Amino acid sequence: MNTKSDKSPDAFNLSGKVAIITGSSKGIGASIAKTLAEHGASVVISSRKQKAVDKLAEELQSEGLNVKACECHVGQKADLEKLVNFAKEEFGGVDILVNNAGINPVYAPLSEMSDVAYEKIMNVNLKACLILSNLCYPIMKERGGGSVINISSVEGLKTSPGLSVYSISKAGLNMLTQSQAREWGQDNIRANAICPGLIQTKLSSAIWQNESVHNAFIDKLPLKRIAQPEEISNLALFLASDASSYCTGSIITADGGYMLAG
Repeated sequence: MNTKSDKSPDAFNLSGKVAIITGSSKGIGASIAKTLAEHGASVVISSRKQKAVDKLAEELQSEGLNVKACECHVGQKADLEKLVNFAKEEFGGVDILVNNAGINPVYAPLSEMSDVAYEKIMNVNLKACLILSNLCYPIMKERGGGSVINISSVEGLKTSPGLSVYSISKAGLNMLTQSQAREWGQDNIRANAICPGLIQTKLSSAIWQNESVHNAFIDKLPLKRIAQPEEISNLALFLASDASSYCTGSIITADGGYMLAG
């Protein structure tokens, strides 16, 4: 029997909430931006190129969604500060932060990893998340709470050939998430991480556009398919909303069973 009252609030309603999403001009980030905005949030989308975020913002605004665009290179602290100030000026604050921007420019073993490549990966995938979260923390605290969502990876839970430094950065992001949850819970700020498996985006096109590679990969997965960006954005919606009000410090896989496949 359904005992839910017609007057019960929608736990997924984000009306009155402000979200910042990094790396959100395309792929998973763009999907998260649209999903959160569709559920009532005012959303700041950001990426390295203003032209790219302007294009997405115009598309979402044409659908009646409350979205603004701000260019931001997450590897530059001044840009992160600009991003937070933009959210305050345009929407009055920050309630939801999605640290989605990430890179992996080098596929190489540890013995061949240059200092420059290591620092670039760690700065974008880990350090930027710490800095931006710390910038948003006092704003969330003043507003009575918030949600930090770190987009990690299943590669942060295991290691694959050529991805060792990327895996190190994502493993660090998982621990950052749990440290944030432990320290900020008393301020009603929750922190959770999503570890996607293979998602059908431009970044992973080398795998899913190659039929033999694609088939070999999905053959190992219990669900026998790769995911669409919406399957991550819906999980982000859960973590951003009151539907997950008792979830903090969680490292959630969305991988079609990849971690079971060995």
